[in-house]
Amino acid sequence: MSTIDIQSYPYPFFAKEGWPFIAISIVVFITLVLLDLFVGAFLALLLSLFTFQFFRDPKRDGPKDDSAITSPADGRVIFIGKCLDPLQNIEALKISVFMNVFNVHSNRSPIEGTIKSVDYRSGSFFNADLDKASEQNERNSVLFVDKNGRKLTCTQIAGLVARRICCYVNPGDAVQRGARFGFIRFGSRVDVYLPVDSRPLVTVGDKIFAHSTAIANWP
Repeated sequence: MSTIDIQSYPYPFFAKEGWPFIAISIVVFITLVLLDLFVGAFLALLLSLFTFQFFRDPKRDGPKDDSAITSPADGRVIFIGKCLDPLQNIEALKISVFMNVFNVHSNRSPIEGTIKSVDYRSGSFFNADLDKASEQNERNSVLFVDKNGRKLTCTQIAGLVARRICCYVNPGDAVQRGARFGFIRFGSRVDVYLPVDSRPLVTVGDKIFAHSTAIANWP
């Protein structure tokens, strides 16, 4: 693992956002078993298994290339093209990653650097796979700056079912590449805005993984 990657994790395999849901699902399952309500217990078991897989947050190794920009999210690449960066208000290369309910939903820093700004906007809850979700859905944008002054923006976007965006960082915080900076519950999307002449390393339709997949190189 690169020396600029996150080396340790503050909590175990399951993301902390899922702990209450996991605990509730287990209690419901055990209660139904004790009451001999086996059909309900079976359904509760399925719900528990879904909860376990949704909130899983495994350790990941990043690429060996320290200059690579890694994916902030698991999912499928649904867009690569030029768009306006919502925080810097300049033309940028946007790479969009759609997360379905079966993807890991922990968001990780794509670079080592400092948090320049965090901007939350309320909004609608359209399907995150749609283009208009970037501008109309509830979203949270984080501006990262590396040691060379290069900037990129990550925007967490709520989806059709998602109703909560979690962000762990504040302006001035230092982050390592691969550090968790947020989480989105139940299906969502992350847009990455890079310098317009950055070189993408992925294509539309690719299945990628947070921190493990290099999505671009700096100009």
